[in-house]
Amino acid sequence: MAQESFKQLLQRAVERKGSLANVNLLIGDAPNEHALLAQQDARYLAHFTKKVFQSGFVWRVVEKKWLDFEEVFFSFDIEKILMMPEEMLERKASDPKIIRNFNKVKTIKANAQMIFNEQQNGHTFAEFIANWPADNIIGLWAYLKKEGARLGGNTGPYALRALGKDTFLLSRDIEAYMRAFKIIDGGVNAKKSHQAIQACFNQWHQESGLSYQQLSRLVAIATGDNHLQAE
Repeated sequence: MAQESFKQLLQRAVERKGSLANVNLLIGDAPNEHALLAQQDARYLAHFTKKVFQSGFVWRVVEKKWLDFEEVFFSFDIEKILMMPEEMLERKASDPKIIRNFNKVKTIKANAQMIFNEQQNGHTFAEFIANWPADNIIGLWAYLKKEGARLGGNTGPYALRALGKDTFLLSRDIEAYMRAFKIIDGGVNAKKSHQAIQACFNQWHQESGLSYQQLSRLVAIATGDNHLQAE
């Protein structure tokens, strides 16, 4: 089955949601990537850490404890995190104010090291993320998986979305769409699948001018049984 054009995708979304106005409301505005540069690198570490802890866990519990995470880990100051000896990291991992999971706590220092290493290339980590082209966002996903800790799968992409980086997501709806239209036939996180999905989104982006985030939401609402009556 051939990939749909953007017009075909949009038409199906409109049929399901009742009107173009409803669709536009649901896909929202494009992310403001200038805001990426306004954030300190510590905020990147904080977002990575939050998504690592939310992975496979109840998100609201992580949110409830998040202010304590910020306190325990020095507001995710990169230099302070990297100066922590192993025994201090172990003590912090047993603090009842946070979620006590030493394997996940260890990712804080590992991901701080990733950020620090990138800073040595003459730019902030914020600049590195902001300047990465959305038409190869899968390359950034691969970087986070390789250089970071526990940032593979959907964890890295969800953290990027939370930070405001323009990215599509591999949600169940996205995967279902890509399989239905024979765009992928292997594992959704296989390199070949990532490349095929990126090419698909690139085509829609060129046709529509919409952000990858908006297109990702559009695919989700155009997929499955989610009809609304026309206004």
